Amino acid sequence: MSRVRKPRAGSMQFWPRARAKHSYARIRKWVQGKEAKPLGFAGYKVGMTHLLINDNRQHSLTKGAEIFCPVTIVECPPIKTASIRFYKNTPHGLKLLSEFFTENFSKELERKITTPKKKNKDAAAGAQAEGFDSIRMLCYTQPSLTSIGKQKPEIFEIAIGGDKEQQLGYAKEKLGKEIKINDVFREGQQLDAHSLTKGKGFQGPVKRFGVQLRHHKSEKSRRNPGTLGAWRAQGHIMWRVAHAGKMGYHLRTEYNKWLIKIGNKPEEINTKGGFLHYGDVKNPYIIVKGSIAGSQKRLIRFTEATRPGKNIPEAPQITYTSTESKQGN
Repeated sequence: MSRVRKPRAGSMQFWPRARAKHSYARIRKWVQGKEAKPLGFAGYKVGMTHLLINDNRQHSLTKGAEIFCPVTIVECPPIKTASIRFYKNTPHGLKLLSEFFTENFSKELERKITTPKKKNKDAAAGAQAEGFDSIRMLCYTQPSLTSIGKQKPEIFEIAIGGDKEQQLGYAKEKLGKEIKINDVFREGQQLDAHSLTKGKGFQGPVKRFGVQLRHHKSEKSRRNPGTLGAWRAQGHIMWRVAHAGKMGYHLRTEYNKWLIKIGNKPEEINTKGGFLHYGDVKNPYIIVKGSIAGSQKRLIRFTEATRPGKNIPEAPQITYTSTESKQGN
């Protein structure tokens, strides 16, 4: 029988393995949408439950049968638009040409940024820039509408689909107004979820990189790497060696999450005693198949799928939603 060898442990895809700077993700890539609407949204992770759905996948062995489906619930209160930003393409990336703020700021936004003192009475009508290539909206959340006990909002950019004229028209229409989840996504759609993983603190190389335990009679330690590598060439231990260090709280993107349902009736999903470490849902919500990185109450950003799968069907029919207590009672 061949011997299983594992010369490397731990992915080199993400380096350095340092904690993220902010508590919510930043997005660097947006799809080119044809319709004039926001290409992303954000919500607060509630927790997980399970559904029973009718399998509508064409080539599935359980096609037409009732199957078990683990899902994640994300509460999505409306977001508001703070400003319109005009960008121009340059050899060094996007350059901000101008920005127009609304005068309808919420009081909670002052906890996050310093709002402009001079108010433009007709900002939406006067929002214009010469020679711009794209427009993005600066939006902020409304956590005070939820039950997580937070007042300070998150603020981020969202791209808009369509050509330049359509983007400008939509941005002027929504400046200072609310945007709902129904205006952005539809049921059965595929999404990319951008979030921060749970922080694990300072962990050893076995948990951090997945190196194998050494023999029980090994000298000095069992949960350390077997070798530290060469010493003479570089004059120090190489960065590729699996060592203990900070683990978790990293920015990660999960592709092609299946949006099963967009709901407006929280009583249909609220569990007995509330969700652990969250409470009750009070706003519109979405149900996504599978798990999503991050802890409860953390902001999850969604965008339209950059490389969607071709065999994902429409939203399935839900026959049962578990509302049993998650407290183990």
